[in-house]
Amino acid sequence: MADGLTQFRGLDPALIRAALQRVGDVILAAGRDPDEVEVLAAVKYVPTAELGALAEAGITVVGENRAQELVEKARAHPEFTWDFIGNLQSRKVKAIVPYVRYIHSVASESVLAQLAHHATEATRVLLEVNVAGEPGKGGIGPEEIGAYIAACPVPVVGLMTMPPEAADAERNRPHFARLRELAAEHGLSELSMGTTQDYAVAVQEGATIVRLGSGLYTPGRA
Repeated sequence: MADGLTQFRGLDPALIRAALQRVGDVILAAGRDPDEVEVLAAVKYVPTAELGALAEAGITVVGENRAQELVEKARAHPEFTWDFIGNLQSRKVKAIVPYVRYIHSVASESVLAQLAHHATEATRVLLEVNVAGEPGKGGIGPEEIGAYIAACPVPVVGLMTMPPEAADAERNRPHFARLRELAAEHGLSELSMGTTQDYAVAVQEGATIVRLGSGLYTPGRA
């Protein structure tokens, strides 16, 4: 297996633009307006030096899983809108809040406490929900959403989930549908769900943000 740091080198803006067009076609086929579904480019395995190719291809929103790398990349490329999409350690909150629009993965009381100390007026978050109830997996339970919204010191704008890995994307449809129901119950507008392997189903079930990595950088994946 290729080293993650070298996996996506030599990116071609033209190929990325073509992938974005295919994603737009999938969104239209689902009966959705592409303007209502944001394509977030996951850049965990994209070196800083390659990010210019994403900008040239027309990508405007990117997400990083690691706090230190987000800070470094965001400083080098402030032209993007940056989101944090990985598991967030509470001690990293202070570092990332000056650079991010959304934190997609709030799921602990310790993170809430750090947000109370370090969030800016612009900070917005999504709660990560373990919809499938997988043991040992990150995210809060659906029954905790109300309490987290009440306790969060910054606005909660939506929900995020990472469903179980499945070879058949249809197996994740019930989890995406449930997240949509939960967001509606709590009056939340953003649904961050769907990655390269299952984003088409997520879009059909109401995703407003899809997080795509290899689907954008590997010809034919999206």
